Amino acid sequence: MYKIHGDYNSGNCYKLKLMLSLLGQPYQWVPVDILKGETQTPEFLHKNPNGKIPVLEFEDGTCLWESNAILNFLADGSAYLPSDARLRTQVLQWQFFEQYSHEPSVAVARFIQFYLGLPAERAEEHRRKLKEGYRALAVMEQQLQRTPFLVAEQFSIADITLYAYTHVAHQGGFDLTQYPAISSWLERVRAQPGYVGMLD
Repeated sequence: MYKIHGDYNSGNCYKLKLMLSLLGQPYQWVPVDILKGETQTPEFLHKNPNGKIPVLEFEDGTCLWESNAILNFLADGSAYLPSDARLRTQVLQWQFFEQYSHEPSVAVARFIQFYLGLPAERAEEHRRKLKEGYRALAVMEQQLQRTPFLVAEQFSIADITLYAYTHVAHQGGFDLTQYPAISSWLERVRAQPGYVGMLD
């Protein structure tokens, strides 16, 4: 059985929780408190020398880290990762977009507001992250005006990747009401068989 070392409030950890639920795959959750420095202990760093969650641990003690890499591993051979090379590459395209354009703004704004309580010394950074995040959300909105899911007609790990932080973007101060296509897409993701919420 897999072990997930993570934080239930983390979008990156939630990606794996949602993926395993959709697959009907059992796992053991090992809670990690990042604010208490638990990702920097020698024991944790042995599992992931980069000192970040989530970590997927196998029964033999070996580990995988980086949420999107783990998603690709878990989804391999399933309907959630297309076998067609072009569609598979489009999945990767959105995963790279998430890591370089979406997560650094949307997730960081949420961390500052939701985790830290929006301290005054980070208010300017938060405003900057909102501006960058709205730019990323606009890219998603354009695609979702054309197709029901991020990769054409098929729900995939591209959607899981970007759903994780988008569906809690309001906790970072984002107003999603101006993105009707994203709002409809969020509902379609929640309607997937096997769906589980972040804190369910």
